[in-house]
Amino acid sequence: MFRAALILAALLLALPATADEVGRVGVDWVGNDIVVSAFADPKVEGVTCHVAYFDRSVIDRLQQGNWFEDPSFSAVDCSQTGPIKVGDIDLSPSGEAVFSEGRSLVFKSLRVTRIYDASNRTLIYLAHASEVTQGSGKMALSTIQLPPGTEP
Repeated sequence: MFRAALILAALLLALPATADEVGRVGVDWVGNDIVVSAFADPKVEGVTCHVAYFDRSVIDRLQQGNWFEDPSFSAVDCSQTGPIKVGDIDLSPSGEAVFSEGRSLVFKSLRVTRIYDASNRTLIYLAHASEVTQGSGKMALSTIQLPPGTEP
């Protein structure tokens, strides 16, 4: 039982960060909103990202159909909010997810992936949709250059 609890705790710690909603802006009369959320990079102390995405209203879902899915549009901006301390991050070219939120009932999610550019000592944060059947070219990018002496 204790071993199972340890495994579950390790899996939960490996999951991408969850975000706190910090703003919501109405964009039309049917109740569609742009939501702005903030999350701290779970493996890089001192970095906070803000992600904005479209949230469809019930009225829009009824009018347009496609009840279970939100658009892929998103934006991201990350900034240094304290001393940067890089933990054990994935250094591969594909990077690792630091944020994920479902944008449909099952198959689509909004993700923020962190990629490390070693030659420029820069953390790249890429916001994009992840879909099972169709990829999306809708994306946004933010970068943080690591201060001298800060290495992953």
